[in-house]
Amino acid sequence: MTVCRLDATLKELTSLVKEVNVEARQKGTFFDFAIVFPDSRTPGYRSREIGSTCSGRKGQDDAVTLASKDFEIGDYLDIAITPPRGPPGGSMPLARVRGRPF
Repeated sequence: MTVCRLDATLKELTSLVKEVNVEARQKGTFFDFAIVFPDSRTPGYRSREIGSTCSGRKGQDDAVTLASKDFEIGDYLDIAITPPRGPPGGSMPLARVRGRPF
């Protein structure tokens, strides 16, 4: 578990993951972020996708902060890491499947 600031950007969080996960450092690796939070209506949790980044590329969600997406103390952050397809540093896949299996 990592503690972070509410003003942390998705790009900063991507960098933290890359510090501890060598495979995630490869150019073209995608990081899809979601907030996981308690469901107030039923027992259990819900999730909401908040953006994505790509290692080695600038993207529109790089500057998104946790606070701007209503992340609250006690919420969890789910990060789906998708390695690039093809040779290292290869081009972006034509189609990426978004979403999570839960």
